[in-house]
Amino acid sequence: MKRALIITYYWPPGGGGGVQRWLKFVKYFREFGWEPVVFTPENPEMPSIDESLLKEIPEGVHVLKNKIWEPYQIYKSLTGRQQEDKIQTAFLSEEKQKRGFAERFSVWVRGNLFIPDARRFWIRPSVKYLTTYLRENPVDIIISTGPPHSTHLIGMALKQKLNIRWLADFRDPWTNIDYYRDLKPGRRADRIHHRLEKKVLQTADAVTVISPGMEIDFNRIYQRKYHVIPNGYDAADLENIPEIKPVDDQFILAHIGSLTKTRNPENLWEAIKRLCAENKDFSRDLSLHNVGKIDVSVLDSLADAGLKKYLVKIGYLSHDRVLTEQRKAAVLLLLINNTPNSKLILTGKIFEYLAAHRPVVCIGPTDGDAARVIEESGAGKTYGFDDVESLKKGLADLYAKFKAGELTPTTGEIEKFERKSLTKKMGQVLNSYTA
Repeated sequence: MKRALIITYYWPPGGGGGVQRWLKFVKYFREFGWEPVVFTPENPEMPSIDESLLKEIPEGVHVLKNKIWEPYQIYKSLTGRQQEDKIQTAFLSEEKQKRGFAERFSVWVRGNLFIPDARRFWIRPSVKYLTTYLRENPVDIIISTGPPHSTHLIGMALKQKLNIRWLADFRDPWTNIDYYRDLKPGRRADRIHHRLEKKVLQTADAVTVISPGMEIDFNRIYQRKYHVIPNGYDAADLENIPEIKPVDDQFILAHIGSLTKTRNPENLWEAIKRLCAENKDFSRDLSLHNVGKIDVSVLDSLADAGLKKYLVKIGYLSHDRVLTEQRKAAVLLLLINNTPNSKLILTGKIFEYLAAHRPVVCIGPTDGDAARVIEESGAGKTYGFDDVESLKKGLADLYAKFKAGELTPTTGEIEKFERKSLTKKMGQVLNSYTA
């Protein structure tokens, strides 16, 4: 059996979307002729914890760990946060805060000095640790998955030092990620980010991305073969989830995941506001659920629209409980970041939405990667960021079907997004570079 070393920052008991992709690949690797060895930090700064994911790790998988130093303790001290506070991604803030000098300075330091990211101090000790390990325990290929993109710099250094095949897996873009400009990189930092990004794309033996949009985007930076392997859903996760019907007397619109300021769907709030004013039954039955963190800007928008009373805030849930929560909803909301890279965003949750067999209302570019998946699967409809009238009509139609007991979406063939099938595809890519 061939061996693959997987360098990943996110790993159980850490929770969230960043963990799922490679946890599931590792879960099924052996079925396709690959023995995984995982390398991850011993003490990472995790935004959430999900102990239930530990049971997903196959018995006997070797997990290597070494300590990482991250500057978050200094950041928390400078900005007046408690040391136990979790650092949220995408500049999400649940409370109104004045961005004082310390906050602005910390963001500038992150974008201009901590390149490619705040995990850069893990690179050198990891290369040293893994060089020793790999000389004594050879592998057929090294895999790095980012973000954080420091993992790619570890993989690149090991390839150059030991002449081992290397695959760079991108779960998100690098310089085209939605919050890149929020980091306020200066000209020098911007040049370094772009240079490192291009060097990784040039040097890696193989590069995998999660969407056709990312493939197009990276080809603008460096033309080469990119392998598109999306995220997906795990059929095994669904076996123990009971078949739950939507709550009869509640028209639940549910969003799973962090609701950041760039995902704040102003047109959705306006469409719902108008429907509530026109239809008393809709107003009575409506319930807005969010599983995860909510940025204060979203709460302000809901309050301005008079919709905050409909909001049910559900904090972070373990993955198995999230799957159950999806099935309680009448409609699932997929909110794409309203950012320049919106067309290539293909969040992992969309595939679990498909497996939940609930209608999906997506707010985002109608010609983006997410819209394509929704249209091809027949799971729902995508509405543009500024579309109010069509969205209002679509919600009214869904509510009418809900009241008539006819809210039964037809989801097409989605088996190609099943995790085991995707692992087979990843195994085929690995085999083609290690024959």
